[in-house]
Amino acid sequence: MGGSPAVEGGGARAGTLAPADLAELMGAFNEVTAKLQRAHEQLRGDVARLTHELSEANARLERSRRLAALGEMAAGIAHEVRNPLGSIRLYARMLEQDLADRPGERAVAAKIDGAARVMDAVVGDVLTFAREFRLRREGVDVAALFDRALESCCHDGVPGWRGAKVARPGAGDPGAAEAWGDPGLLQQALVNVIRNAFEAMSECSGRDHQLTLRVERRTAGAGGANGGGGLGRGRCTVLLIADTGPGVTPEVVSRMFNPFFTTRGTGTGLGLAIVHRIVDAHGGAVRVLNNADAAGGGPGATVELILPDEAPAPDPRRRVEGSSRADDAADDDATSGISDRAAGAAATPPSASEGSAKVRRPRRRGVETSR
Repeated sequence: MGGSPAVEGGGARAGTLAPADLAELMGAFNEVTAKLQRAHEQLRGDVARLTHELSEANARLERSRRLAALGEMAAGIAHEVRNPLGSIRLYARMLEQDLADRPGERAVAAKIDGAARVMDAVVGDVLTFAREFRLRREGVDVAALFDRALESCCHDGVPGWRGAKVARPGAGDPGAAEAWGDPGLLQQALVNVIRNAFEAMSECSGRDHQLTLRVERRTAGAGGANGGGGLGRGRCTVLLIADTGPGVTPEVVSRMFNPFFTTRGTGTGLGLAIVHRIVDAHGGAVRVLNNADAAGGGPGATVELILPDEAPAPDPRRRVEGSSRADDAADDDATSGISDRAAGAAATPPSASEGSAKVRRPRRRGVETSR
């Protein structure tokens, strides 16, 4: 009658776990451990991604600081160099008129005017690069944008355009016919890229060349970008410009958007840097790849201008890229000096008694091509 009660059926004694309970407990433990491991891996991935994004943000901030310093320099150049250049060109043209009956001396005056024009173009490129872009966003017809950019590049000042065929695959697709951005600035960016493509193809003689222009719709963030950054994960429009030139080396790709970097003997090296600034101002990115690395293969390279469909949130880092002094210098430049596009406009000579009156130059509009 006394003592502990017997355990029926040979089961586990009181205070011990049955094998089934132990198995269930071990299964729950393993499940929690697996979840913790997955969470740990996800956190490690998030930390790596955030570290990479922070590194990119710091690099963009450092670039913005350098550009702000360049803007200050550009403002000084505009005030100290542009006006004297205008006077030099004015006097050179006056000499050309006075020496109409002396062709030898007249040719020397023309060379002076030409050299001053080249220097004026360099200063203009620096100001274009350094100034802050004020976007006027609207829906842009991509086909018309390509047409205008091609028209601006098809002249004798652009080597290689006559020997290249232009292809426009998918030009009639209504689903990819519109981008969102500033039409004037996007045209300027396209002109610089297309001009660069024509010049690259002119370096490869002995074969047929083709410039391909097309537009695609993508989800942002699918693939890296060589220049720009800050794209979200929304939809975007991609403008693709492909050539059949020599392609680009990894070293060139890493530096081609830097100011004043060029692989050619002429030009300022600011054309692609201006492209980068324009696309970055739109919240987009620029991607460059060799066609040989793509699925279809082939010679040459492709430049992709990736534009988000929605305006990005304001980024304080972008503001310091444009210098207010550089903007003021650009405004001063629009009303002083001599413009190649405004006939008869001239800068104020040092002495008004020499027979020349100050002519205010009209504000330049339209597209500035890279040089």
